[in-house]
Amino acid sequence: MKLFDVYPINPINIIKGVGSLVYDDKGTEYLDLYGGHAVISIGHTNPHYVKRLEDQLHKIGFYSNSIEIPLQKELAEKLGKVSGKDDYQLFLCNSGAEANENALKLASFYNGKKKVIAFKGSFHGRTSLAVAVTDNPKIVAPINETENVIFLPWCDEAALEQAFAEHDDISSIIIEGIQGVGGIQVASESFLKKIRSLCDAHNAVFIADSVQCGYGRTGKFFSHDFAGINADIYSMAKGMGNGFPVGGIIISPKILPAYGMLGTTFGGNHLACAAGLAVLEVMEQDNLMQNAAEVGGYLISELKKFDQVKEVRGRGLMIGIELPAELSHVRKELLFTHKIFTGEAKPNVVRLLPALNLTKANADRFLEAFKTVLNQ
Repeated sequence: MKLFDVYPINPINIIKGVGSLVYDDKGTEYLDLYGGHAVISIGHTNPHYVKRLEDQLHKIGFYSNSIEIPLQKELAEKLGKVSGKDDYQLFLCNSGAEANENALKLASFYNGKKKVIAFKGSFHGRTSLAVAVTDNPKIVAPINETENVIFLPWCDEAALEQAFAEHDDISSIIIEGIQGVGGIQVASESFLKKIRSLCDAHNAVFIADSVQCGYGRTGKFFSHDFAGINADIYSMAKGMGNGFPVGGIIISPKILPAYGMLGTTFGGNHLACAAGLAVLEVMEQDNLMQNAAEVGGYLISELKKFDQVKEVRGRGLMIGIELPAELSHVRKELLFTHKIFTGEAKPNVVRLLPALNLTKANADRFLEAFKTVLNQ
């Protein structure tokens, strides 16, 4: 049997990681500024994280949600404290797509409506509902197609108001506070406030997709927090488990649960909760949101000094560097010549999504390499 060939793969075999550094099977060191799609939030093999998981593994790794799992309550309490949303309710699942799937479903349960507003450039996942609200026809199979999704231009307040005027069955609006796959496009504070006011006026549910732009990456726990509003549901995953598969939604107290409404086999298992708790404990103890804001702010300000860069977008350690077409080789040059992992967004955006404890020294290592590549 062979692997189903759906990933374009770099010929690099990473076998070890420490902090923001990873090593291949030949012993070559790489600086990791991508964290495996924004997943590595507290650094590779963080000692507290490793011990938390190892200790739990020696006790019990899994049992179903048919029994009490005190670790789930502990995780909910810690998440409420660190995020500032302590009156919300937590539902645990396994991935970002699953989190968004449950958020959309829960919104429809809540108000009995069907239509969803999503935005051009969005990416919300690959499962049936999540991919239906993702603006990429190439990954939407015929079975995923639905007339219930309305795609609107990014940050267009007039178009948003018009959609509500034309449709009386809008169940929810789903929006990334900063689009990741869409090229690090930051939602304006006024646009997020407009979503909040329209959802309130029409009994629609505001879903804040925070899978990539949440969990402290921007310097606030959720990037939507910069607008000074509360969403009804926040979806999260990626950095939530530092590599262990865990996702979740936190849900406004106005949305009431009922037995059987949502469910999952693996979500909220003992190991997942241990991973989730370890991440939040390290974030809290080491002031990682503050570090993300400071080191990210430094990177953004330095990157804006390069004349060849068309635009630098983002907040904290979620950064997009838009380059002209003639510099489309930069990302590969960084990886294969300078041994630095970065991400991309089509057509020519280099994405930086490093661990939240990235050091200024590592930031300088990247800036020096970036300067060298641009000047060649």
